[in-house]
Amino acid sequence: MTRSALFLLLPLMSQAASYSVQHVVVDGVAVIRLADAAHHAEVSVAPSIGNIAYEMKVNGKNAFYVPFQHLGEFQAKPALCGNPFLAPWANRIDQDAFWANGKKFLLNPDLGNVRRDGNGKPIHGLLTFSSLWKVVSAEADDRSAHVTSRLEFWKYPELMAQFPFAHSIEMTYRLRDGVLEVETRLENHSTEPMPVGIGFHPYFQLHDAPRDQWKVHLAARDHLVLSNLLIPTGERKPVTFADPQPLAGMQFDDVFSGLVRGGDGKARFSVEGRQEKITVVYGPKYTVAVVYAPAGRNFICFEPMSMVTNGFNLAHQGVYHELQSAPAGGEWRESYWIAPTGF
Repeated sequence: MTRSALFLLLPLMSQAASYSVQHVVVDGVAVIRLADAAHHAEVSVAPSIGNIAYEMKVNGKNAFYVPFQHLGEFQAKPALCGNPFLAPWANRIDQDAFWANGKKFLLNPDLGNVRRDGNGKPIHGLLTFSSLWKVVSAEADDRSAHVTSRLEFWKYPELMAQFPFAHSIEMTYRLRDGVLEVETRLENHSTEPMPVGIGFHPYFQLHDAPRDQWKVHLAARDHLVLSNLLIPTGERKPVTFADPQPLAGMQFDDVFSGLVRGGDGKARFSVEGRQEKITVVYGPKYTVAVVYAPAGRNFICFEPMSMVTNGFNLAHQGVYHELQSAPAGGEWRESYWIAPTGF
C-alpha cells in the first residue's frame, strides 16, 4: 500500500490517527501543513514569510483570503493576506515615536524597516513578512496537529533600535476538531515592563454568497471615534449596528472595545453567507477588535488586538487605561481561534 493510500485510511482507524503534520516545499518555499482528516481541514503555514498561515482549507475551500495564485509570487512581492502578525505594535502610531514606562522612544526611519500608511504614519510594526522565524517543533498527536515557531527579537540590532525591549516571540498554530488556535507567547528579557501592543490582521472569505450578501456579528459594546488619520481620539460611543449587520452598501475600518464575552471569557465575532460561517474567537487578553471590510473587496478582517490603535501614546496621554505589559523577566500569552462551519 502506498503512503498516500495509507493516509486515506488513517481516519478510519482512530481519532488519534486523524491528525498529521507535513513538511513540504511549495514554489521553493518551505511550508508546514497541518491536517485534521476527520474534519477535512488543512492549514498551511509559511514560516519564512512572516510565519503567516495562508491557507485554512475545509473541504478544499480556503477560509483565508489570499489573492496570489502561487506561493512564490507571494514571497516575491508580499502583501497583507492570510493571517499576518503585527508586532511590536499593531495598526498606527501617530508619530515616529512612542511612550513606554514614562520614556519617549524614537523610531529611526533610516533603517528602512518601518512600514507606513497612506498618511505616512508608522503601521503594523516590524515583523509582518519577516524571514527570521525558526520552527522549533511540528508534531501531531491524538488531540491536534501543531507547529511552534520562534523569533528571537533581541538578537537583531535593527529591530531593537526601533523597539528596545529585549524579548522573544513564540507562535503556535494548533488545529484541533476543525478549529485553528493561534497562540502567541511573549518572553520579556528586559529589566523593565514591556508594553504589549501586538495583534493579528486575518483576512477571511466566504464562497457561497457574494460579499454584499454576507452578514456580520459584532461582539462589542464600544465603538471608538477615530480622527481623519484613523487614530482614536479617546472618545467612545455605543455600538449601534444591527445584529447581524448586512454588509450590503457598507464598509468597515473601525475599532471596537468593550467586547461582549461569554462565560468562558471569550468574545465571538462572525461572518456568514448562505450556509458558510466563520467565527473568530478572542481570548481575554485580546481586548480590542478592528473590523476591516472595504467596499468592493471579497474579504473581511476580524483583527484581534491587545491594545487600541496608538495605544502606547494614548496611554501616556492618560486617555487609554487598558494598556497591557509583560513584567520584567516575565511573559504574556494569549490565543485566538478560527472556526469555519458549513464549508
